[in-house]
This record gives sequence, C-alpha cells and structure tokens, in this order.
Amino acid sequence: MATAIQHRRDFEIEYGAVDELSPLIRRIECRNPGPFTFKGTGTYLVGRGQVAVLDPGPVVEAHLQAVLDALGPDEQLTHIFITHTHSDHSPGAKWLQERTGAKTYGHGPHGQVGPNDPNDKVDFSKYFTKEEKDRYDKEYEDLDPALKREGPDLEFRPDEKLDDDDEVAAEDGNWRLRAVWTPGHCSNHLCYSLEQESVLFTGDHIMAWATSVVGPPDGSMADYLASLRKLLARSEQRYWPTHGPSVDDPTTYVQSFLAHREEREEQILAFFSEKPATIADLVPGLYAAYDKRLWYPAAGSVYAHVLSMVADGRLRVAGGGDPKLTSTYESPR
Repeated sequence: MATAIQHRRDFEIEYGAVDELSPLIRRIECRNPGPFTFKGTGTYLVGRGQVAVLDPGPVVEAHLQAVLDALGPDEQLTHIFITHTHSDHSPGAKWLQERTGAKTYGHGPHGQVGPNDPNDKVDFSKYFTKEEKDRYDKEYEDLDPALKREGPDLEFRPDEKLDDDDEVAAEDGNWRLRAVWTPGHCSNHLCYSLEQESVLFTGDHIMAWATSVVGPPDGSMADYLASLRKLLARSEQRYWPTHGPSVDDPTTYVQSFLAHREEREEQILAFFSEKPATIADLVPGLYAAYDKRLWYPAAGSVYAHVLSMVADGRLRVAGGGDPKLTSTYESPR
C-alpha cells in the first residue's frame, strides 16, 4: 500500500499583512500564488530590535515594502538570509539591501545550470485541452512582470557564505540562527534552525502542502534523500517552510517523505522493466491527479530518480550513451 503523506493545505493568509507566529517570528505573504508556490512566498522576520529576514522572495515592491513597514520604530533590518537561489526566494534581497544596508547570507551562488538543448525537452502539450491552455495563458498574461520568469536566480551572491552548522546571531543577542546544509532541491539549499524556539525554517526542502521538486543538473535525488535523513537526527519541534503552513510533526512527516520517494523509485523501476520507454511516457500516468503544469518539473524529479538508478546500475540507457531527459531507459535484466 502506498504511503499517504498527510499534506496540509488549510492555509488562510492576507497578502501584505503581518502574521505574528511567535514571540520571535513574523511572516508576510507575497502575492505570487501558483502551481509551484502555493499561496505565495512566505517571508519571515526573525527577532525584535535587530531583525533578520528569511527569503524576501521576488522583486514585488508592494511585498518588499510591506516587509520594511512591518518593522517597529525601534527596529532595524540587519540580516537577510536566503535558503536557496530560485526566483521566488532570493531576488528581493538586493532590493532590501539597497534600502537598509543589511548583509546577505546564504550557501553561495546558484550551482550548475544545464545546457539549453532544444532537443532534450519534454512536451506534454498534447494532453492539455484548449480550455486549459487558454486559462493558463490568461493567468500568465495577467502576472506581474517580476513573476513571469521562474527558475534559478543567477545574480545572487551572498555577502557571507554559510556552511553546514555555521551560526549567525544578532548583535543585541535577541536571535541566533544555525545553518543546516540540505542539498537536493537545489545544491546550495540551506535550512535555518532557530534554537531559541526549537523551529527549523525549511525553505523548499520540506513543505507541508506538497513534496519538493528535484530537478537536475543542480538538483540531486541522492543528495535530497540524504538531506531528508539528516533531518531525522535533529530535534526541532516545528518546521516553517517558505510556502504554505507549518509542519507540526516533523519526524513522522519526514519519514513519510522518505517512504514516498522509495515507493516512487519502485514505480519507476517497474515501469521501465516492462519495456524500454521514456520519462515522457511515464509522467502522465504517474502524475495523472496533479495539475498538468506540474508535469514538467515532475519530469525533472523522475529524471533525478533515473540518474541515481543509472549510476547504481538499476537502470540503463537503451542502446547506450549518456542519460538525458529524453533518453529511452530500460532494466539491465
């Protein structure tokens, strides 16, 4: 029987409003909802007095101004932390830094970007009805221009590079964050532990509303699974992702993610053991219940699984050659 991940999507927000989550944590939601961001990017303010911001999001000025407006008369934005360099997380850091002088912190610039090979892309357009395509085109047309580009943020460079277990604290001592390197979704992905409240800010590594996309070449399924196991050894009592509601039973939830990924690998192996096939053949059936726009990143996650299984010999490229997104795969047995 398949593992049921108990996602939470009961999440009411008011864009631009300050949500007081705890004595040290506030959150402001950016108006950038979508199939990849759920209700939008949740930007966290940590601390009182000297304040840190986590994941300012895209350059949506109304949102970033709301972050500044949330500061009290005796408060100052002094630190900007980035979980990873995707366009819904890090671009707003520059806008905030120009207005506050706050330093930026992260694991580093974006990692490997694959070649733009027009012959190595999946195409699911034949599965979209005309009504679906018209609706999606209209939604895209109505987007804020800052939201029309999705993918890596290649401009962000942190002022201070953080490695696993590095700690940063406010000079006034009111908060302290510890970096937890969790590659997988993105090679430079960091979670941040606020030990004073036993919470972990998990970015896109663990989200309550959905599973995380792992897209090669910068994303690695082997790294992602190792990062999930890494969290099982930690003691935080609650997770705050950048999208969606909190995770309030972290250990059980992470275990269900691991079980889900292991079952996904079994499904992929079973599919390719029947006959040589492509990832594009597999995704529509495997993700039939999902928004079809998510099939494209889902193909990336399947590809990440396949790369791992080619590396350890469980799958191979039919006819030989390098494993690509559009390659035909088969069982070696």
